[in-house]
Amino acid sequence: MSNYTAWMDDVHLITVSVDELDPLRSKLDTPPIIFWEKEHTYYHTEVHQASNPYTIQFTHQDELPIGEELTLLWGSEEIPVYPREIVRTAAFDEKYSAPKATLGAICTEQETIFHLWTPIATIVEVNVNGKLYRMNRTDQGVWFLALSGDWHESYYHFEAAIHGKRVRVNDPYAKGMTIDSKTSVLIDLSRTLQLEETKLPIHYPTDAIIYELHVRDATIHPDSGVKNKGRFLGLTEKNTTTENGYSTGLSYIKELGITHVQLLPVNDYARVPELEPESGYNWGYDPLYFQVPEGSYSILPDQTLSRINELKKMIQAFHEETVGVILDVVFNHVFIREESDFEKLVPGYYFRYDDQGNPSNGTGVGNDFASEKKMARKFILDTIDYWLTEYKVDGFRFDLMGNIDLETMQQIKERCLEEERMILLLGEGWDLPTALDREKKAITAHAGEVNGIGFFNDYFRDSLKGKLFDDRDKGFINGAGRFHERLGDLVKGAILTEGIRSHDIQQSVNYVECHDNHTLWDRLALTNKEDFSTRKKMHQLATAITLLSQGIPFLHAGQEFYRTKYGVGNSYISGDAINAMNWKRRATEHETVEFVKKLIQLRKKHAVFRLRTHEEITQRLHLLSGEPPLFGYTLLGEGKDFTIFINPTTEAREMAVPAPGNWKVAVTNHIEKQEMDVQGNLFPTNAYEVAVLVRKRF
Repeated sequence: MSNYTAWMDDVHLITVSVDELDPLRSKLDTPPIIFWEKEHTYYHTEVHQASNPYTIQFTHQDELPIGEELTLLWGSEEIPVYPREIVRTAAFDEKYSAPKATLGAICTEQETIFHLWTPIATIVEVNVNGKLYRMNRTDQGVWFLALSGDWHESYYHFEAAIHGKRVRVNDPYAKGMTIDSKTSVLIDLSRTLQLEETKLPIHYPTDAIIYELHVRDATIHPDSGVKNKGRFLGLTEKNTTTENGYSTGLSYIKELGITHVQLLPVNDYARVPELEPESGYNWGYDPLYFQVPEGSYSILPDQTLSRINELKKMIQAFHEETVGVILDVVFNHVFIREESDFEKLVPGYYFRYDDQGNPSNGTGVGNDFASEKKMARKFILDTIDYWLTEYKVDGFRFDLMGNIDLETMQQIKERCLEEERMILLLGEGWDLPTALDREKKAITAHAGEVNGIGFFNDYFRDSLKGKLFDDRDKGFINGAGRFHERLGDLVKGAILTEGIRSHDIQQSVNYVECHDNHTLWDRLALTNKEDFSTRKKMHQLATAITLLSQGIPFLHAGQEFYRTKYGVGNSYISGDAINAMNWKRRATEHETVEFVKKLIQLRKKHAVFRLRTHEEITQRLHLLSGEPPLFGYTLLGEGKDFTIFINPTTEAREMAVPAPGNWKVAVTNHIEKQEMDVQGNLFPTNAYEVAVLVRKRF
């Protein structure tokens, strides 16, 4: 056995790693030989350079093979040669990618066909129920095998010879896993619940009203009235109520009127013991298996088939209530790179590296998934396809989308356009320091290159409540009208970043809070020491502006009843006491819930609140002149006109209606003025009031 290891770093380059150079100095003049068994051929190379005291590099005129057992013969040394940096070269990606291959295990009553991609392996076997079966290899490094018989719900994993070691890996394409992601499970999908194609009454992205929801948070509270608390099935239960009769869970969401729930990750993730979920908590951003439902949300997590069917039942329940389902997907990283099956199967391929050969860390969690690599991109596209076809979901929210390359996002969009139903696509376009050329990133500044994909509008968020990462900063609603000059852009659905303005209205996802960072209620506790009632009015302004602006409104679950996480700004592992939706609070804040419901109903009923193009907005939305920081604008609808007045100050102020007529208050957060007729040409706004006036046009 040699004391050295040789690495294939390019198609013509081998690097020998040594702890010290002296023992090899006598060999530097000895011509090395590269041998691989299949060809029984010897290739002479020459020493190219001693790049430093610890590596020696050789170049070779012919292309070196992948997937063969290579040996470098150098004097008396027989040094094994393994692929390393070569897997990150364009040549490797071009030669060994298999974009049309069907990967994973396809299980039927008659047979199961296995496919696994690992070009660098020299042997691959599949272990099914404890028995090993040798697999065959294609030129692209796809290993395959067909086993006759019915293997439904059998356990399986792969065993591969990689870098001279026998490596045990689960299937990255697995559809089912055992408890806590120990072993892949074969699933005949035809024997799972078959969901019907559901068409929602949504025809354009701006018709959507998104409600971000964590499955466990939604029903785990003691007063949720739900039997299967914290589980998929908890969100299938209808007519659940609090102790004093207020609707909760699925029925509440239906009554609220939103069009889509956006579920924090429901695929398999780390940190929560699946048999004892109460002993852990996680938002779901530690992904393990991307096509497997999370076991801690199942009432029978040890039964793989059950967790699949339970998730499908939950999606079906939402669809029966005419609510679409958007999945939050985390394709920018994995939980632990070194332990992931991607890294075990093709070390160094699936993740980004900087120019010094260090793993890129734009995500801040230690690894960045290399979406620009052909087989990494294929995995993402195949996973999108799977959730669309098997689970009939209605959209995807891409976590840290700025870490994904533009080409991948464009291909995702093209795939989703193949569906008859409208698929919503949106994501976080933050420009993070990942090792990808900036011009290739799917960041907000490049929104124009991925039309049809929405971007979270941080300009909207920060203008309303202050800069996110400055806990004491204030904005329009809590700073007496600060940033008044930006309100015109906000209500028109403009995305403004780095001086670039996007007028594609469907790309502006308008929000003031989400699962990340402080809830708006907790933020106001930091920025404003006013009494509770004043802070509630500020809060109402923010939610109302979100729902009344052009673009796609996005609400965080419980925002409509001042959701609090008790001052915790990053609650991703903080447990139920902090994260649970407090259904008692929903009951005590019923008046505000009704106010938000009216705003939602107004938006859904009148198309002028959800215009589709910049040209329509120019024609139909007109800003009103007034004394800052009071703000108003008019929407010219079909047969009806609307005027929106917003007063972010502590004083009652009058605002001029745009034209005489029979104006009536349609919605206001000052309930005593609801349905009030407007007398004369002036409307008296109260402190911290938002009011929507309507008149019929004769």
